[in-house]
Amino acid sequence: MAGHSSCLVANDWFCWEYVTSRSQELTDATVQHVWITAVSVVIGILVAVPLALLARRGRRWAGPVLALTTLLYTVPSLAMFSLLLPVFGLSAAVVVTGLVLYSLTILVRNVLAGLDAVPQEVKEAARGMGYGPARMLWQVELPLALPALLAGIRIATVSTVALTTVGAIVGKGGLGNLIAPAVTSSFKAQVLTASVLCVLLALVADMALLGVQRLLTPWTRAAKGA
Repeated sequence: MAGHSSCLVANDWFCWEYVTSRSQELTDATVQHVWITAVSVVIGILVAVPLALLARRGRRWAGPVLALTTLLYTVPSLAMFSLLLPVFGLSAAVVVTGLVLYSLTILVRNVLAGLDAVPQEVKEAARGMGYGPARMLWQVELPLALPALLAGIRIATVSTVALTTVGAIVGKGGLGNLIAPAVTSSFKAQVLTASVLCVLLALVADMALLGVQRLLTPWTRAAKGA
């Protein structure tokens, strides 16, 4: 028993006693990490789809939309969150807003790529059946753009899981709240455990979204099989 308990005193990287004694702290940080990531990605999708539709209207809109979303992605996360602080204060809204802005680059481009990949003959056939622009979008184009959109959501989710940790600067970084102080104090078990949980979150999220993608786009599997 003494051997097990000494890993905290010895400051070992692998320490099960740390996991058991701080299980509530780890659970709370993981839950916060998950909801911040989920909310950010959902809002990102709700913003990205209209922006992509706007960009598709022509070069007049495509240039500014793509340039703005690309520019936002180049802003360092620490600077981004700091710039948002005067607007939102020390709240989760700072982190969520920053993560939404970062996700737009990936999501907008993938929505556009998916819409552009819809075969012209399919759209012509739909028009011949009396489909108007709105019905065409919802019943033909967006369903066929799903593979690209869902691929973008997977990439955005994994990157958001990683970026959420930076939210520790305002105390809303999920597992980052444990990683940052542990790095400063060289608390090895906390650094490793929280980091491994972060990686596992990204892997689980990616696998779950891959499952959703396969469920919602069965025709892509059929095409590969053919």
